[in-house]
Amino acid sequence: MRFKLLIISPPEESPEEVAVLIRLFEAGLALFHLRKPAWHEARVEEYLQAIPAVFHPRMVLHSHYALARRYALHGLHLPAWARASWQPSARQPGQTLSTSCHTLQEVQQHRHGYDYVLLSPIFDSISKAGYSSAFDLGLLREELQNLQYRQQYTPQVLALGGITADTIATTRDLGFAGAAVLGAVWQAPDPVAAFRAIKSEIS
Repeated sequence: MRFKLLIISPPEESPEEVAVLIRLFEAGLALFHLRKPAWHEARVEEYLQAIPAVFHPRMVLHSHYALARRYALHGLHLPAWARASWQPSARQPGQTLSTSCHTLQEVQQHRHGYDYVLLSPIFDSISKAGYSSAFDLGLLREELQNLQYRQQYTPQVLALGGITADTIATTRDLGFAGAAVLGAVWQAPDPVAAFRAIKSEIS
């Protein structure tokens, strides 16, 4: 199974973000999660319109799900708070559905119906000050390997939190099916170079 690598947008507006994102797609980014919790639908749509349509199938929305249908996006992501009010009709055939979890017990409870889940924080967060790792990595490796999430379980479990070029190999060795990156890319002086460095560690 190929190790999945995705990038999540910074939650706030970031200078030159759209231009950088286009360069990331051109550099081989396969999947991008657009998470702007404070943005209204029109602002999210403006963002999508600024991205060439050829890249829309690589994008996942964390809100305003009707836009995923309108722009033929890759999929939808449900934050934990949105699971209770989720309407399956918002999802188009062929679109992925993912969610966020913070314990393996939560993964087991909510795993049905999702293509993949983001489990966090695996390492100390780069983008959130004071958001420290919540897992014993030895126990986590054992749980992931015993349950065979990576190869046999639905959904795939992806690591989030503190994912960098220095931790990505450990993430794969723990048994995760992939990883989501935020701070290591967007807070880097050159986000594209940071992405390439992470990608090269799993190539």
